[in-house]
Parts: sequence; C-alpha cells; structure tokens
Amino acid sequence: MRMKRIFVGVAGVLAIASITSGVLGGRLGPWILRPMRKPLDTALIAKADAIFARDNVRRDEFDVRAPDGILLRGWKVQAQNPNGDWVLLFHGIVDNRAEMASYADFLLRAGYGVVMMDARAQGASDGTLATFGWKERWDTKKIIDALYASEKPRNVFELGESMGAAIALQPAAIDPRIRGVVAEASFSSLREVSYDYAGFDLSPFLGRTLFLPASYFALHSAEAEGGFHASDVSPVGAVSEAAFPVLLICGTRDRIIPCRHSELIFRAAIGPKQLWIVPGAGHTGAFGTEPAEFQRRVLAFFAKNQN
Repeated sequence: MRMKRIFVGVAGVLAIASITSGVLGGRLGPWILRPMRKPLDTALIAKADAIFARDNVRRDEFDVRAPDGILLRGWKVQAQNPNGDWVLLFHGIVDNRAEMASYADFLLRAGYGVVMMDARAQGASDGTLATFGWKERWDTKKIIDALYASEKPRNVFELGESMGAAIALQPAAIDPRIRGVVAEASFSSLREVSYDYAGFDLSPFLGRTLFLPASYFALHSAEAEGGFHASDVSPVGAVSEAAFPVLLICGTRDRIIPCRHSELIFRAAIGPKQLWIVPGAGHTGAFGTEPAEFQRRVLAFFAKNQN
C-alpha cells in the first residue's frame, strides 16, 4: 500500500506539473514573437565607430523597406581595399547590429564589405513581431536587392549568430544570389528548439515528455499571432531544399541551443557542408574561444565559394 501511495503521489505531481506547463505555455506563447529590444544607444554606436575608424572605413546608413512596409534600419560599410564581395551580418535575439562589429572588423580587413541590419522588431528597425525567419527571409531578399542596386557585389555571403544564424539559413533556400552561409548556434527548427526551452535548457527530453504541453501551447499561440505554422520556420528544412554551401559552428558548452541542432542541420544539408564543433565554447562563443581559428575558417569558406 505504501508503494502504491507513493506511486499515486508521484503521478499526481507529474500530472500537475504537466498541466501547469501547458497553461504557462499558452500564456507565454505570444511573447515568443515579441522579444525585448536592445536599444542602439550612443555607447554601442561609438564602440562600433571606433572599430570602423581603426579599419579606416566609415559606415553609411542603409535603410530598406520590407515587403510588408516596415522599415529595416542598418549600416553598409565598404572595405578600404574591397575585393568585390559582401557579407550580410545577422545578430542574435535581444541584440542589434552594433554587436556584430567585431565580426565586421576582420571581414573588412580581409576586403569584404559588410551589411549590418537590425532584424525586424529588434534594435532600431520597425515591427512588433519577430518571426525567426518566416518574414525575415523575404526581408533579406529585399536587403540584397538594395545592395545590388547600390554596390553591384561580385558575391554575397551571410554570417549569423544564434537567431541570426537561423534567419541567415532560411533565405539562402529561396535566393540563389547567396553564395554561402556561416551559421553559429542556429536552431534546427522552431519546434525542435521549443523542446529545449520547455525543458528549461536542462534536457530536450523534458520538453518532449513532461513539459510537452508547454511547447505545444506556446507554439500554437505563436502560430495564431504570427500567421505561420511552426514547421515553416525551419533551417533544417532550408538546407534540405537547396544545395547552398554552409559552415555550421557550435560550442560543446552551449546549453541554450546545443550542438545537436547544428548536427541535425549538417546531416540534412544537401549542398557543400562543414561542421566545426568548438570545445569549451558556450552559446555563440566560438569567436571568443578560438578567434584566430574562427577567422581562418570563415575566410577560407568564403574564398572557396567565390565565383
């Protein structure tokens, strides 16, 4: 009887936890598409400008109208000794373009022009909803259109971090002008990463089992507000549809978007592909952990895929 009571008690606790997670998931769902903004303040701009000054370049304002009418704000920076190629830089969630200045630094010194945009609903760009690639893929197409209208690039590449990595992968499936994508710490799909978040970054197993209701109701709510299906937001689907080159990067200590996401994308990719797993690196920590190797691999990847 004692064991039976214990079993019933544990089962009850688990049931309550599961139901509670479902209620929380439903309430938190709309906030998935409304991340906090990190203001593009004067300190961040000054820090980026100091890097540009060191590279003997200057930034130009580069604003682009998205297909749905919102204004995307960014910078366009031409290298001092341009090689004719351009790289679009994509920042992570709750971030902005200025935080990508360190990546712009080594690219500019190597001759690449860079475009640094605030994603919709982030930084100084307009918009109220971030859709993690669903609308952003078409935003990217418009940005490339604007770049071609003003600069006539020889090749266009992309480099993204976290959410920016996921966003960078998805337009490459619909725009053949993108010659290759470097993606660090991308999620494989919105549904798959929801299991990590529902599992409190402890284990996706919890998100698929005990806390599955949190994932289900959060995604259902986000789908209703965003006007898309969760399955539509899928970097792993993008690389399986079009054979564009990818360099995937992840850190062994990343608990936010673990390496299994990059591994899933790598296995699904039908184009030329590389996977670099960085020992000891946390979330988007490869550049900070192995700066020289990061630069070497990225520049070699771009050089290999030039026209």
